[in-house]
Amino acid sequence: MNSSDLVKLVQRVFQPSDNDTALAIIVDLPDAKLPDNPDWQARREMATNWALLLNEAKAEIGLDAITLAWYHNAGGNNADLPELCVPLPADKVLHSVDELEGQQAISFNTLFTDHSMVLAPTELSATAPLKVAVRDFDMRAATMPGFLSCMIPALQIDYTEVNRRVEILKELVNDAESATVLFEVAGNTHKLNLDLRFNPAHASGGLFPTNGNAGNLPSGETYVVPYEGNLDAKSLTAGELPVQFDDEVVLYKIEQNKAVEILSDGPHSKFEAEYIKNEPAYANLSELGLGVLGDFGLQPTGSVLLDEKLGVHIAFGRSDHFGGSVGPADFSSSDAVVHIDRVYIPEMQSKIVLASLIFHSPSGDREIMNNFAWTGVF
Repeated sequence: MNSSDLVKLVQRVFQPSDNDTALAIIVDLPDAKLPDNPDWQARREMATNWALLLNEAKAEIGLDAITLAWYHNAGGNNADLPELCVPLPADKVLHSVDELEGQQAISFNTLFTDHSMVLAPTELSATAPLKVAVRDFDMRAATMPGFLSCMIPALQIDYTEVNRRVEILKELVNDAESATVLFEVAGNTHKLNLDLRFNPAHASGGLFPTNGNAGNLPSGETYVVPYEGNLDAKSLTAGELPVQFDDEVVLYKIEQNKAVEILSDGPHSKFEAEYIKNEPAYANLSELGLGVLGDFGLQPTGSVLLDEKLGVHIAFGRSDHFGGSVGPADFSSSDAVVHIDRVYIPEMQSKIVLASLIFHSPSGDREIMNNFAWTGVF
C-alpha cells in the first residue's frame, strides 16, 4: 500500500476528528519460545513501512504523531499484553525481543493515554486485551493479527454494504432466544442448540469512528457470546459440535455451553479430550460468529483474521472481551489463554456441511442459512 492508500485507510477506518492527535502502530516480537516465521517477518516490515509513510503524511490526516511501538509477544492469541512497550523510529525492522534490551520503554497505559487510535498488525491476536483497554481509555483500535499482503483486497471492498449486512444480522441475533445449527458429516446429522439469552450481539464492520470500540480489520461479522451459565439460570447450549482437524472430524459433546466429552476416535480426538479435561476454560463455547465477507468474492488466506469473516464460525475459550464471563484468570496460566475460531466453510472444513442455521425468537423460527448460503437475509 502506498501513502495515499494508507491515508485513505486511516480516514475511513477511524474517521479522525479534531480530538484525535496521535495514532500508534503496535507490533509484537519473536522470542526463543515463539520463534520467527516468514509471514511474521513480512508483517513487521509492512508495519514499519506503514509507520514511515503515515508519519510523512500525518499532517494530511490532521495528526501530530505516528508512533511505532514494539513489544514482547504475549505468549498466546488474545492473552493479556505485557506491561511495557518500546516506541522507536521507523528506520529499521526489529527481529527479536533481544533488540529491546537497553531501549527506553513506556507502559501500554501511557501509550493508550497518548494515542486515541491504535493499529495492531501482530502475529498473536491482541483483540481481547484491546477490547478491554478501550473501556478504560479514550481510544479505539483496529486489530490485524496474522495480516498478510494477500488480504489487502479485503481492505478495499464496499464497507458500507458490509456494515449494512452485519447490522441486519445483529438485529436478528438480538431478537433470538436460541439458535439451532445442523451439521452433516458422512451422512450423519449433528445438532447443536445455542442459548442466546442475556448476552447482546455485536456488529463489526471494520469501522471504528468513536472511542470505546475495538475489533478486527479487515472485518465483516456479527458475533455473540452464547450464554455461559454465569447468572442464576443454567445455560441451555447443548448438543454435538463437529470440527475438522486435517482429515479427522472431532465430535464434541456439548452440555451447558461447554465441551464435556469427545465422541469420536483418532489422534486429534485423543488430544482434544485431554485438552478439554486439563484446560476447562478452553472447553467454553465463547462465540457464535456470522461472517459476511464470503459473498464479496474473498477466499481463505490461512489467517483467521480474514478467514473467520467468510462465514459462520464457533469459538472455544476466552469470552470476556466480547462481554462474556471467561477471562485470563480462568485458564491455568497466561500462556494457556486462548480464543480459537472454527470456521464452517467448505474450503476450511471440507468434511462438514453446515446444513442449516435457524434462529428461534418469540415471533417464530427463521432459517437464515442453508447449505452455507444466506437465505434471503439481505
